Amino acid sequence: MTGFLLDENLPHRFQFTPFLLICHSTDISDCPIDAVVWNYALTNRLVIVTKDSDFSNWILLTSPPPWIVHLRIGNLRRKEFRSFLGWIWHQVEALLPEHKLVNVYLNKIEAVS
Repeated sequence: MTGFLLDENLPHRFQFTPFLLICHSTDISDCPIDAVVWNYALTNRLVIVTKDSDFSNWILLTSPPPWIVHLRIGNLRRKEFRSFLGWIWHQVEALLPEHKLVNVYLNKIEAVS
């Protein structure tokens, strides 16, 4: 695992510093489709961070899949979103790379091997 690839439905910047580098899907394509994001993450050993359930579903069909952090937190204001991620991100990073899927909810985090 070399870093995090943020899906297009997430902001470009965080207010905290993750352990690994971050790039955004719009850095790899102007209109990145899910398959391009998936393959780029797989090739470059990146963790896809997304709110899109498609990636969580694809993980069951592909071996080996890239790592996925699925944010299942609904819509939050940008400030609340950044604050929440800053608060829980150390837990998310601790679960990677041992778990290929980490589901993040407002009240819990689930890790799937």
